[in-house]
This record gives sequence, C-alpha cells and structure tokens, in this order.
Amino acid sequence: MHPGAWWVWALGLGTAASRTTNPLLLGLLMAVAGFVVATHRTDAPWARSYGAFVRLAAAVLVIRLAFAVFLGSPIPGTHVIVTLPEIPLPHWAQGVRIGGRVTAEGLLFALYDGLKLAALLVCVGAANALANPARLLKSLPGALYEAGVAVVVALTFAPHLIADVQRLRAARRLRGRPDRGLRGLLHVGLPVLEGALERSVALAAAMDARGYGRTAQVPPAVRRTTGALTLGGLLGVCAGTYGLLTAAGDTYGLPVLLAGLGAALTGLWLGGRRTPRTRYRPDRWGVRAWLVAGSGVAVAALMILAASQDPAGLSPGVIPLVAPALPLLPAAAVLLGLIPAFAAPASRPAPAAAVPGRPAPEESS
Repeated sequence: MHPGAWWVWALGLGTAASRTTNPLLLGLLMAVAGFVVATHRTDAPWARSYGAFVRLAAAVLVIRLAFAVFLGSPIPGTHVIVTLPEIPLPHWAQGVRIGGRVTAEGLLFALYDGLKLAALLVCVGAANALANPARLLKSLPGALYEAGVAVVVALTFAPHLIADVQRLRAARRLRGRPDRGLRGLLHVGLPVLEGALERSVALAAAMDARGYGRTAQVPPAVRRTTGALTLGGLLGVCAGTYGLLTAAGDTYGLPVLLAGLGAALTGLWLGGRRTPRTRYRPDRWGVRAWLVAGSGVAVAALMILAASQDPAGLSPGVIPLVAPALPLLPAAAVLLGLIPAFAAPASRPAPAAAVPGRPAPEESS
C-alpha cells in the first residue's frame, strides 16, 4: 500500500486529538492507533521505534504532572491533596510559585493537557512505524526531492539508532558485561556513534553515485513563478490549518487551506521540471490507500464538526470536579480510525530460509 496513506491517516488522528481534551476520547484515539500498529507493523527497523514514541508520550505526561505539582497550576481549586513547602520568591516573580498547595483540579487540568500531547506523539509514532520511509521518498514530487531525502534520513536515523542500541546491549548481556549505568552507556554509545558515522559516509557515497543534486535548466520566469506559488501556497496551508485548529478561524480556515493547497500543488508541479527523474515500480494509490487515508480524514472532519456543536463534551471542565463523560458521536468518529486494521493488507512474515542455518531475508508488505 502507498506509504503516504499511513501518514494521512495518522495526521487525521492527530488533528482529532488536537481538538479535544476529553481523556476518554484521547485514550480511545491512542488505543485505535496502537491496535492498527499491532496488526500491521513489520519487523523493519523503523517499525521498532513505536515503543520509543509511546515511552516518550508517557514521559511527557509525567513531566506535565510534575510541573503542576511543583510549579503550581493556573486553575484554582478547593480540593487540596497535599501542601508542599513553598519557596519565597522576589516581588518581580509574582504569579510564579514553587511548592504550595496541590489541588485535584490543577492535577486534573494538567492530566488533560498532557494527554493531548501524548496522543499526538502516539499518532506520529504510528505513522513512523507503518510507513516505509524509502518508499515514501519515491512518492514525493520531483520539486521536493532534496528536502525529501533530508526528511527521510532524519526519520530513519532514530529507528536505526534504537536498533543498534538494542543489539549492542543484548550482545553485552550475552557476554556477561554490564549494559546499564555510566560504564555501560560509554561502552554502548561509542559503537553506536561509529555505526552512525559509517552509515552517513555510505549514504553520501550512494547519493553521489546516483547523481543526487543534479538539476535541469529551466527559464528564470518559471523559477520565480514556482518559488512564489510554492511559498505562498505553503503559507496559505499553514494559515488555513491554524484556522481549522482554532475556534476563531472556522470561517476562513477551509477556503484559505484549499487555496493554499492549490497554489502549492501548482508550484510543485512546475518545480518538478527541474528534476527530470524516473521512478522504478512506483507505488500505486489504490482503493485500500483511499480507505486508509479517508478514514483518517473522516475522523478529523467529524471531530472538528463535533467540537463546533458540542464544545463542552470535547473539552470537559475541572471546576466543578466531575468525571468526564464519553460523547457518543465523537467516539463513533474515532472508531472509524480502525478501518485500516481491516482494509490495509496485513504484514507478511519473512519466508523460511532455503538453506539451513542461513537467515531468511526480511520482507515487508
């Protein structure tokens, strides 16, 4: 399946997560993303980074709660959980405190706020675990070839780094050597950095051998038009996306987004004339890719619609202190994100080795 469909699906879930602070809906979004990843990720190095994104989301949530405990919360509360020793601050630091009362309302507000960011990280991690970055590079338009190479290299660096760390730690444990603490970090970190440097040199040599950076000659007027359309279109996309994500921009968000998207696509089409490259066996955007991408877009659109009709259900308050309720329409919209679990092709296991003792080559769907 086309790797861009996974990113559209994940960005749709992330847009839905940005429109709500309801912990039940955010937990449902993360569960949907985790279920799809569990059923469709492969054994490729980039697929193993999903656990790192989940741990990063948990760390963000803990840090947000710690800030609310030690630095206070802007939400006043009456249900005091504990009173910490407060450090006196000078008069110019009014409005900031260290220590003091910790209320249930402040902790709940911090929990809602941290869950939103955690859900966004989980959605991005799902796209990184499901989409093949090398195939995604092939699908980019010619105008974004150089930028696409930089992005793909950046996205694949972290998964390869995590795989190297796991491999080296396992090797040290098998040899009976420590893999934790400062000593273990030094003995693991240096080989990891050496492997990253070797991969960088090999990548640079491969890119140079394949003619990376060579462009065709185009008229100056076409270059200026391309730059103006691309830059203006991207600014319009940013402004329209900001309008859709905020309550004040519901009227202008969609028209500006569509106009910017049209200008950006036109600029990319003109810019592709500078990079006359062909694609070997290009990925087809088939029916399954439409179903996967459409499910993410549907989740985002229905969540935006629900946020405009029932803002209280998607952003529950903490004063008074009441348990959040699960709105049925947004919950049903989130469940549409499960369509890729049934519509996308399942990952195939690696075939058995033809020769005993020889490892089988990896294969991904």
